[in-house]
Amino acid sequence: MVRKKAPPFPANILMKFFRAAAAELGRKNLDVVLQKAGLASDQANSMVLNQLNDLTAGEAYASLQQAIRAYYGRGARGLLLRVGKNLWSRMLDDFSLKEKVLSWIIRILPIELRIKFTLELISRLLSVNSADMSIHSLDLDWMLVDHASPTTHGQVSDKAVCFVTLGVIQEALYWAARKEYDIEEIACRAAGAQKCEFKIYSRT
Repeated sequence: MVRKKAPPFPANILMKFFRAAAAELGRKNLDVVLQKAGLASDQANSMVLNQLNDLTAGEAYASLQQAIRAYYGRGARGLLLRVGKNLWSRMLDDFSLKEKVLSWIIRILPIELRIKFTLELISRLLSVNSADMSIHSLDLDWMLVDHASPTTHGQVSDKAVCFVTLGVIQEALYWAARKEYDIEEIACRAAGAQKCEFKIYSRT
């Protein structure tokens, strides 16, 4: 049986993900996890920088997260949430001029529009194809839907596993609105759903 290929994932975001993971785990621990993920630590940088592209980055993205969950067990959720928050900060630091102008505009909009445009920005940054992610308004709440979900490639779990994406959403919305939002992954492909759904609850 031929294994299905991973969905594409932006190679430039994968590089930032590796660096965010190294910052949270420490280089020594990351080397151990890389080996468990089948990514040799002494080749990781060159592989990410020179070999992986958008079509092959999804495999490494899923494999490293799976290895972190296996290695850290129950502690993996909090760790991966922090990696996701760190990842957003790194994406923010590397914004293009156009993205910097957009980010400035977002932060002066009314709160509901800040949420909408921030979620759309996340969708563009974390996906290769425009149809990979979508945003939906649910009265006062919001939903980000990941149709491709590279995180879940080859994963089977009885619970949601997209902690990095969740961390990115949490940090991005705090950056945009300067307040915390309750966010829950209510459906996950790793747990048998057709797509991963992240619900953002507006606090009144």
